[in-house]
Amino acid sequence: MGGVDKGLQMFHGKALALHALQRLQMGGGVDRILVNANRNLSEYASWGVSVWPDTLSDYAGPLAGFLTGLQRCETPYLVTVPCDTPLLPLDLVARLADALQTHKADIAMVAAPETDAQGQTRLRSQPVFCLLRAGLLDSLVQFTAGGGRKIDAWTALHTTVLVPFDLPGDDPQAFFNTNTLAELQSLHTQAKDRS
Repeated sequence: MGGVDKGLQMFHGKALALHALQRLQMGGGVDRILVNANRNLSEYASWGVSVWPDTLSDYAGPLAGFLTGLQRCETPYLVTVPCDTPLLPLDLVARLADALQTHKADIAMVAAPETDAQGQTRLRSQPVFCLLRAGLLDSLVQFTAGGGRKIDAWTALHTTVLVPFDLPGDDPQAFFNTNTLAELQSLHTQAKDRS
């Protein structure tokens, strides 16, 4: 997004990250929310949540956020969501928790519909949307200390269940993430068209 703080970009009058935070709160199933951010910490803290920067010194991508979250997690499980997906489902945590328990997995990860350039729709894993056991901290510390940075490579080391979000009534845009200002504008337009 041209160097701007993605989580603070506005969508329907609120910051993208605030949408995600509020949807997690509305959906239930979370005891405490913390934000992993590396700049504008006081802005995020003004929302009444704990804010923690990455604990890894180099830019390690989403796994750095996982690591920070697991290091600060005070419950048996950690749910992760990115800041750039303001339409995440309200039943996200409940569905992930159900799948984690049913399959006795270490990680429950979203699989959402995605349409390719040829118009074919298929389920694709969305590894930044997951519920994981807090006991995976040691594994992630070891993985990142060895230079590992790819989420898929780390999750492949553990029992992972994919949770499809393609049921009737599921919003096909629920996991649309905005990586550019043009995509954010497109999401605005799509949301207006659906209202």
